[in-house]
Amino acid sequence: MIRAYKFLLRPTVRQAQALAEMLRDHCSLYNAALQERRDAWRHPSKTTVKYGGQSAQLKDIRAFDPERQGRWSFSSQQATLRRLDKAFAAFFRRVKSGETPGYPRFRGVNWFDTVDFPKDGDGCRWNSTPHDPATRVRLQGVGHVKVNQHRPVAGRVKTVSVKREGRKWFVVLTAEQDQPEPLPATGSATGIDLGIANFLADSGGGFVPNPRHGRRAADKLQAAQQALARFPRRKAKDRTANHRRAVDKVAQLHGKVRRQRLDHAHKTALGLVRAHDFIAHEDLRIRNMSKAPAPKPDPDKPGTFLPNGAAAKAGLNKSINDAGWGVFLTILHAKAESAGREVIAVDPRDTSRTCPECGHTAKENRPTQEKFHCVACGHHAHADTVAATNVLRAGLVRRNANPA
Repeated sequence: MIRAYKFLLRPTVRQAQALAEMLRDHCSLYNAALQERRDAWRHPSKTTVKYGGQSAQLKDIRAFDPERQGRWSFSSQQATLRRLDKAFAAFFRRVKSGETPGYPRFRGVNWFDTVDFPKDGDGCRWNSTPHDPATRVRLQGVGHVKVNQHRPVAGRVKTVSVKREGRKWFVVLTAEQDQPEPLPATGSATGIDLGIANFLADSGGGFVPNPRHGRRAADKLQAAQQALARFPRRKAKDRTANHRRAVDKVAQLHGKVRRQRLDHAHKTALGLVRAHDFIAHEDLRIRNMSKAPAPKPDPDKPGTFLPNGAAAKAGLNKSINDAGWGVFLTILHAKAESAGREVIAVDPRDTSRTCPECGHTAKENRPTQEKFHCVACGHHAHADTVAATNVLRAGLVRRNANPA
């Protein structure tokens, strides 16, 4: 299996400057390749430029500009061109399926934060100074950068990536390793219902409270964004020291919320995986759930619109995004795979309206957000617990219908 590791880099001042220059030059290469594709398609011949042709030009580009493009790893530059090729492939896929396409855009130097090295030993070397007590990673054009390795890396390192987050630098490794030993069986199965009032409810009647990290940081973030808004919009190189500090403050607050959300997701998923052999959850379409409502034109007054509940939906969307369901489910599946557990997604329709006792389904069964009262048999319970119970039953039915 493939596992990722993320470690903090501690570069010297010169190494940090070189890392920033590496990102700048890879961003320039990305934008130039995008411009070439745009110009070729706008030409009357409608020429299509692909990755193979652009990769073949790298040798000449590096020879023409040895001080910038020639400094960096050839393989990492190919990875940058592959990133652009994947962006175009995703664009054409969305066009073909009728989705909103989203044409690939040019990247500003502050919006290009990652450089990939496809193979350890090709332009980079993990643990490049094994004789030294401190772990270092060697990057072509940068040197041996010290790494804050807080846990051992198991398996063989396959790829290395350098990532910038605010003013911090990180190295992200992917390592190929043997499938770990599964956790001891517990004989337990559970269903979970994700929500906003509670982060999740399980079929056993337990609840995990919603930490609401984004809402708790909203006042500080609002103040930081207001302070940033007082400065006129300028390019990064033209900003004053106070402007840069205001930008960094906003980035730090967003980063803290993101880390808190990830920490909560990891701990919650780990608790479920350790306690249960089988976990069922709703197959949520989170992107559709957090969409803004479509405008409603007024047929009697052209050019005006009727109320569509956008303000209330915006608050709900903010709460959904703050809960981080998608991140949590991704982590849950990854941890379950490592632990030898089984996770199944089921259809979420009517899970909170179906009585687990008699099977009666009706909208009236859920008079409030929290209460469930079956109008047929009188069964009382918490609505989220009822939903989790129905999710578990649907998951068991699906597993039995599709045995491994």
